[in-house]
Amino acid sequence: MTDATIDTKPETILFGAFDRHNLGDMLFAHVLEKMLRGRRIRFAGLRECDLRPYGGHLVEAISKLAASDHDRAFDIVHAGGELFTCDAWESAVMLAPENQVEATINEYPAWTQKPTEWAQQHLGVSARVPYVLSKARCPRARRIIFNAIGGVDLKHLDQSMLAEVAEALRNADDVTVRDAFTQRTLADAGIATRLLPDPAVMVAELFGDVIHRRTDCDSFSALRDACPNGYIAVQFSADFGDDRTIDEIAVQLDIVAARHGVGVVFFCAGIAPWHDNLEVYERTRQFMRTESAYLMTSPNIWDICALIASSRAYCGSSLHGRIVAAAFALPRINIRHAARLPPQSKQTEFARTWEDAGFPGEVNVSQIVRSVDHALRIERGKLRRIASTLANEYRAGFQRVATLLG
Repeated sequence: MTDATIDTKPETILFGAFDRHNLGDMLFAHVLEKMLRGRRIRFAGLRECDLRPYGGHLVEAISKLAASDHDRAFDIVHAGGELFTCDAWESAVMLAPENQVEATINEYPAWTQKPTEWAQQHLGVSARVPYVLSKARCPRARRIIFNAIGGVDLKHLDQSMLAEVAEALRNADDVTVRDAFTQRTLADAGIATRLLPDPAVMVAELFGDVIHRRTDCDSFSALRDACPNGYIAVQFSADFGDDRTIDEIAVQLDIVAARHGVGVVFFCAGIAPWHDNLEVYERTRQFMRTESAYLMTSPNIWDICALIASSRAYCGSSLHGRIVAAAFALPRINIRHAARLPPQSKQTEFARTWEDAGFPGEVNVSQIVRSVDHALRIERGKLRRIASTLANEYRAGFQRVATLLG
């Protein structure tokens, strides 16, 4: 495709929550950029930010892009993630600078009283669910597409939020969701969707060489020397940080390390507010008896992917930790806090939709040993088959998106 051809095509705006540091959201932008090669692409979130030092993108604010006065048509693609259920207050907290997080949390009563006015003031958009764009909000958009979006908690939204989401989806040009539970929920509301795996299933196929090159540095060499039999890549969000839960995790990981002769390496899958915290990992490490327990402190998403890809298995609360491990055909389990009831979660529903019934899904922290044992016994051929199937399903399903964009 020539430069002249590219210039005549409508601009494609990739929109999503990659305006904060979170592994999955930042990967979506890379995957779609690669799969839409040959198009003029801009990256937009709710705020302007530059996440290139972390392996992300230079992100523009959608409020400015949608209000710009240029005459060219543009397309909007929601890049992925649990966007259907992220309200304006949660969005503002996760996007807040560190010194403003507590003040933003305390704004909750004001948000509930005047949600659209509050959202406009804090995010520049008057929407209760700001990561869901509609043609009413973006009248210049030629097409609006939702790509492999999650919405496990849709049934828990209040009626005004659900109506806002439903209106946007009914008028969209294409809607794909990443799990069958979300699909059924939307079908009950009269909204037809297609199933499509999460975009991160493509990371090994599209970026395997980039990721493996990250392991050539001294820090990865030191890890290999310290853990000659490999390591388990471990991650969990800061809400696991109470002493009782940390103690249970430490006990479980000590048994795993001793039983399989492996090390344990903690990492952050996201450093935005309400994500992960290195201090919690350091406390966990202090509870452990295992000497081969380490922290990888790099927040670069390619280092994070490399750590997972080079591990014996992934164990953590992040859905995208699991999906990156799946893309590289590795054993994986998700963990949940004991205080959270088991039914629906995005981790559970993704595994139910796309993985074999016998695979360990999301388990209580007290079940880490049993579940890691189970995961490590799964045949590598089966892991490779699922990795290949996920990538093939995504590539085939995404073709409709590429065709719609022209």
